[in-house]
Amino acid sequence: MTRPITAGVDGSQESLAALAWAAREAVRRDRPLRVVHAWRFQPQEALEAGIEGDADSQGEWVHSAVTEAVGTVTERHPDLAVTTDVIEGPVADTLVAAAADAETLVLGSRGHGRIVGFLLGSVGQQVIAAATRPVVLVRSGDQPSSEAAGREIVVGQQGDPEDSAEALRFAFETAAARGATVRVVRAWNLPPVFAYSPGSLKLLDEAGGLEPYEKKRLAAAVRPWRERFPDVAVEEHVEMGSASQVLLSVAGTAQLMVVGRRAHRTAVGARIGSVAHGMLHHADCPVAVVPPV
Repeated sequence: MTRPITAGVDGSQESLAALAWAAREAVRRDRPLRVVHAWRFQPQEALEAGIEGDADSQGEWVHSAVTEAVGTVTERHPDLAVTTDVIEGPVADTLVAAAADAETLVLGSRGHGRIVGFLLGSVGQQVIAAATRPVVLVRSGDQPSSEAAGREIVVGQQGDPEDSAEALRFAFETAAARGATVRVVRAWNLPPVFAYSPGSLKLLDEAGGLEPYEKKRLAAAVRPWRERFPDVAVEEHVEMGSASQVLLSVAGTAQLMVVGRRAHRTAVGARIGSVAHGMLHHADCPVAVVPPV
């Protein structure tokens, strides 16, 4: 089965930018595009939007709006295979289900900082935390020019090689489709005095210190992907600091930021990890959050 690139749309400018991004990615990867709109009949919200009538009337309006949005994509990419699904039901659950069948789910992302909208609120966090496939968040200002040659795919690497394997896979596959360079970033901090075992301390001594040791760990994680994608140019970036700070410091030259996801549940809901959370709030470029296998 050929998995589609799936775009979730809700009529916002952010979701239209996500739809355009998804269409370009589908063309590059020679995959079909699936457009999904999840909705529930909400009389008060319909009236506030100037839509009168019952659920059927609102449903007709939704179908019309989605058809109009898809029309702009088919005009721009006439050879792209596009399917559309308008699904009445819980938004988060519908999008999570759509992601399960997708190569990538692409959604719009609103706002920076503390005040965020639809897809960085409870719905978006649920989708990102529960999705079994990569989720890409795109802001309304995204333009095709940001994907021009010279801008990098930036991906965070941490821990052992297998810890970031899926994020690296996604980054290298995307770079290969775009002819882009991959910048693999590993951040490190001075550990507590008792953080390393005697065996680790021996490795540190053999490596010549902490930074050379971290560089060797990064090189080991990247090596299999260099071998699998020999035509992709790679920059290995090791820097002292928190992962979020170091990644954001290079985000200005990125056409896409890729981070892994460490989702877990707490008493107040799903959490996706501080690094992914920081990138989604503060990076201007699209951000891909890649779940573990």
